[in-house]
Amino acid sequence: MATTRTARTAWEGNLLQGKGQTTFVSSGIGTYPVSWPARAEQPNGMTSPEELIAAAHSACFSMALSHGLANAGNPPRTLDTQADVTFQPGEGITGIHLTVSGDVPGLDEAGFVKAAEDAKANCPVSQALTGTTITLTAKLA
Repeated sequence: MATTRTARTAWEGNLLQGKGQTTFVSSGIGTYPVSWPARAEQPNGMTSPEELIAAAHSACFSMALSHGLANAGNPPRTLDTQADVTFQPGEGITGIHLTVSGDVPGLDEAGFVKAAEDAKANCPVSQALTGTTITLTAKLA
């Protein structure tokens, strides 16, 4: 069964001096401020589209990796994934780097890296972001 998740942003003003509020409608987990300076300079307590993409990508990748490892007979004890989304004003998103470490009993480093590469290629968020370069660093904890 397909699912749809919804977020909404209310924006006031122009790009450079304006600001907005992004609300996670489906989950109801909150409303978060966004602005151009938070995107192109320092966050100062606000979020950005790139941080939201990083959150989605790190969660999706972790789920895909966990599933792949379990299906191969090596369910992970823990996975710790960070997604770094780089934004260059005037150019856009220039890359995403995933860093994952895992505690996976019975699996060697090469097997973990291979599973992580597979998850990077096949998680739905990675597939949605094929317009940018996605790199990966994976290691056992």
